Amino acid sequence: MKEDFLHYIWQHKKFNILNLKTTQHEPLEIISGGILNFHSGPDFFNGKLRIANQLWAGNIEIHIKSSNWFVHGHEQDASYDNVILHVVYEHDIDIFRKDNTIIPTLELKTRIDTTLLNTYYKLYLSNNKWINCEQDITSVSKFKISNWLERLYFERLERKSDMILEILKTSKNDWEGTLFKMLAKNFGLKVNGDSFFSVVNSFDFSVVRKTSSDALILEALFLGQSGLLDNTNGLDAYYLQLQNDYMFLKQKFQLNNQGVQPLRFFRLRPRNFPTIRWSQLAQLYHQEQQLFSKVIISNSLLELYQIFEVTTNPYWETHFTFGKEGKSSVKKVTKSFINLLLINTILPIKFCYHQQKGELKDEIILDIVRQITSEKNTIIDGFKRLNIMPESALESQALLELKTLYCDKNRCLKCAIGNALLSK
Repeated sequence: MKEDFLHYIWQHKKFNILNLKTTQHEPLEIISGGILNFHSGPDFFNGKLRIANQLWAGNIEIHIKSSNWFVHGHEQDASYDNVILHVVYEHDIDIFRKDNTIIPTLELKTRIDTTLLNTYYKLYLSNNKWINCEQDITSVSKFKISNWLERLYFERLERKSDMILEILKTSKNDWEGTLFKMLAKNFGLKVNGDSFFSVVNSFDFSVVRKTSSDALILEALFLGQSGLLDNTNGLDAYYLQLQNDYMFLKQKFQLNNQGVQPLRFFRLRPRNFPTIRWSQLAQLYHQEQQLFSKVIISNSLLELYQIFEVTTNPYWETHFTFGKEGKSSVKKVTKSFINLLLINTILPIKFCYHQQKGELKDEIILDIVRQITSEKNTIIDGFKRLNIMPESALESQALLELKTLYCDKNRCLKCAIGNALLSK
């Protein structure tokens, strides 16, 4: 048993509260259990109790055993001087204040329903399971799961907002520049995302603003800063053109790409090669020179799809890398790739921006994300095996949040699904 289970028991009064008595056999009435403390100090603040007809107000500390008070060194911590009740699963020793008066103690061992205990142990003591509740998750109502997934989706957006706000801070509150950096990271996908991000952090976004009227110049900027134009042998005429353009940009804007992380081509599908993705990003910023403003005012999925339907420079229709010509094919950004951009960049940016402005646009974001098809990955496949079938990107994003930040961390007591199972 862990202490957070007892926190759950106390907070939700999941124990027999009739005829409560302290271990000193004094009658106890709980007027308020207090507020759960997520930081250092007693577990619950501002509790209100009546003990032997005396009204008490103060803090409440919870342990598995009374003796844990000394194990945790509370007797030496002044922040525990105002504890009015010690709640324990098992009472094994009396605890005294500095004035030698006993701190009233409530033992819960005989007051917790055995069914609740068995459910708890089933959740937490199960070995070799993908998630703790995999045998019982489908017994929870779809309505409750749906509501919880919506909450988790917004929790995920709020968590992504932290990263966006950090980039915004380093970008001197330039939302356009922040969007650019976020987009670049996602154009690099998982394999090259950090490398793409390091590239766009190696120069100021003002360089993009000043060069966006020429897609070829933009491409030279991106490829050059990535180290893809360092070959002195020439390769072909297009390469030489980009190389010359980059040398001009490098001198004009005093560019430096030291510290840029190397790109990887290995085990990537050719359409995801950095050369192709950089060219597409260059075309996007050439076509949409006020991209952030357009993204913010776009309130439909169709509008957003139209914004990001870009292709590459014609050179890349017959190439994936420099100097190696192949079969001709248009390298247009696919709908599935746009979906990734919307899920991981555009919707979080829209959410964060409106939050900062104090504008309620949650329904617009929900409407868009519910129209985007569910993602496909190993975590989503795992939930499908448990008969949890995400119908949209909202649910797949929420399930990713659930698995990584709740299931993998054994936070069942903070999970609406875990709470539903414990409440049965």
